[in-house]
Amino acid sequence: MMDFLRSLEQSGFSTWVRESPSVLAFPTVLLLHTIGMGLVVGINAGIDLRILGFAPAVPLAPLERFFPILWIGFWINAVTGVVLVVQDATTKLTNPDFYLKMIFIALAVINLQMLRKRVFRDPHIDKAPFATNIKILAVTSLILWLGAITSGRLLAYIGPVSGLNP
Repeated sequence: MMDFLRSLEQSGFSTWVRESPSVLAFPTVLLLHTIGMGLVVGINAGIDLRILGFAPAVPLAPLERFFPILWIGFWINAVTGVVLVVQDATTKLTNPDFYLKMIFIALAVINLQMLRKRVFRDPHIDKAPFATNIKILAVTSLILWLGAITSGRLLAYIGPVSGLNP
């Protein structure tokens, strides 16, 4: 398995992303990953906070229009995430924290789909208070995205760390 990971890491593209002085290499990939994360988590958090009672004068139904932008952010993150993993495959794919991040993301996406189905398909969306189970989904969503962001950031410090392995 390590031979395969090394071959991914040593490919021309991975080497270019990791070692190129070009602003179009690692810095741009990381910037796009950050923008994607901002779109996904920002839109999601706005909807979650509205469900939890913040900004009650803002109608929730029109916020569904932001879902296509949220999914654009998700796919930006998916593509740039693959690039970030492949350019450092031997450390990222052997780090348990990476898999924890993936679990948080998978659960957050499932939670998002459940929330969207239960909230935005309700004809009384802006007419009645939200049920406790909907508010629990909103809180769970915030916690899962916080977990994904935190575990992703900790990849640089926990487990195998790029540049520190013998």
